[in-house]
Amino acid sequence: MAASKKAVLGPLVGAVDQGTSSTRFLVFNSKTAELLSHHQVEIKQEFPREGWVEQDPKEILHSVYECIEKTCEKLGQLNIDISNIKAIGVSNQRETTVVWDKLTGEPLYNAVVWLDLRTQSTVESLSKRIPGNNNFVKSKTGLPLSTYFSAVKLRWLLDNVRKVQKAVEEKRALFGTIDSWLIWSLTGGVNGGVHCTDVTNASRTMLFNIHSLEWDKQLCEFFGIPMEILPNVRSSSEIYGLMKAGALEGVPISGCLGDQSAALVGQMCFQNGQAKNTYGTGCFLLCNTGHKCVFSDHGLLTTVAYKLGRDKPVYYALEGSVAIAGAVIRWLRDNLGIIESSEEIEKLAKEVGTSYGCYFVPAFSGLYAPYWEPSARGIICGLTQFTNKCHIAFAALEAVCFQTREILDAMNRDCGIPLSHLQVDGGMTSNKILMQLQADILYIPVVKPSMPETTALGAAMAAGAAEGVGVWSLEPEDLSAVTMERFEPQINAEESEIRYSTWKKAVMKSMGWVTTQSPESGSWKIN
Repeated sequence: MAASKKAVLGPLVGAVDQGTSSTRFLVFNSKTAELLSHHQVEIKQEFPREGWVEQDPKEILHSVYECIEKTCEKLGQLNIDISNIKAIGVSNQRETTVVWDKLTGEPLYNAVVWLDLRTQSTVESLSKRIPGNNNFVKSKTGLPLSTYFSAVKLRWLLDNVRKVQKAVEEKRALFGTIDSWLIWSLTGGVNGGVHCTDVTNASRTMLFNIHSLEWDKQLCEFFGIPMEILPNVRSSSEIYGLMKAGALEGVPISGCLGDQSAALVGQMCFQNGQAKNTYGTGCFLLCNTGHKCVFSDHGLLTTVAYKLGRDKPVYYALEGSVAIAGAVIRWLRDNLGIIESSEEIEKLAKEVGTSYGCYFVPAFSGLYAPYWEPSARGIICGLTQFTNKCHIAFAALEAVCFQTREILDAMNRDCGIPLSHLQVDGGMTSNKILMQLQADILYIPVVKPSMPETTALGAAMAAGAAEGVGVWSLEPEDLSAVTMERFEPQINAEESEIRYSTWKKAVMKSMGWVTTQSPESGSWKIN
């Protein structure tokens, strides 16, 4: 029986999904896209000073190995032969910046996470050097100058961390986003590890020209980044190297996509105008714009969606980025202690069914799209003696939905054709109250695939479709039909609009909190 079961499954593909709050390894059947098994490990976030967010790159790497080993054990218990795993894809939190020593394999500082704000003064001094009539940074990268992207984080490390400066001087330093650190380590590290990234991750560094698809000399000079520390840029679907250790030694790593691009692929948004919204630590709405770069007039980013093969064309996307979505739930759990697990938020919100006029703007890292307002900070307003933790829980869920409405409105204005429904995915979409609220606040149906792990699925599809692997067909007629759950709006449009306009009033009140450079992020050095 076991042997016949193994034979029936056909080729499998694994996906590493390294997110901001957790690492997962998932294994899919390449013919049916069915998820067979997975394992997840939560990742620690360190907040050494106000506005700083760091992670330990070695903990991240260790978590990847642990997830791979545990998933392989689970497959064994299901009588599935792991030798059927023909490829591995990597999907990752984007922008998070790592610098390591290529001779020892040791990180030279913690990973500086995308949410981190320590570079605000760096951003301010750099922005003074961009001519008002020629924002070459935005026209080349599609991105506004912000603490969000890797170039300013790397600049900070070069300015403040002696170990990094010394390694650069001695030509020992390598820079990468999380995908590069993982692929280099998994393909051998100091023993021939492959130092590469893909076009989607490169497009988030602010050093990459999204038109020519290469590192840009002028940008590197502007940010003062030595080009020799940068990884080689490859497509999102090709064999980068082979796993050199662990249960899957010898398996090719052949897919690499920043997490939001991976979700776009996993949601099969291959046509111009198709969009998805992912609810993770932050919230990211991406709309495929085909082969052309569309620049936004309403605060959205222009980014590389994917390039699924060395000789395949590049696709672009417009992106609305919200910094804090799931992170607000983690904050209610870890900082305020009003819930013990993230799942509990739904129970609290359900008890009251309304925020009772309480509004929560979680601008912990300033406001991202569509405002790009670094001076904003989180506020909870509209409180009365009647307000309790259930109302605050409900307001936190509403905040995720209102922020999505803001980026959806911007997307509709930029594209000219309003979305008729919203395709959603990510960890928070299992919260039914959130999904219903989202439909009510957008006033369009919200559509969710029954298998919510679309980020990992996208990475697996890219890996399985790579030349030399060829176990996953991306031809439209071969893509598996996905079962969907629909949430229809249940309140009247007028009520929806009143709530949204009050939210906008709250957002205005969150702005301009940080008026001067805080003393914490002033000049100082790390040895």
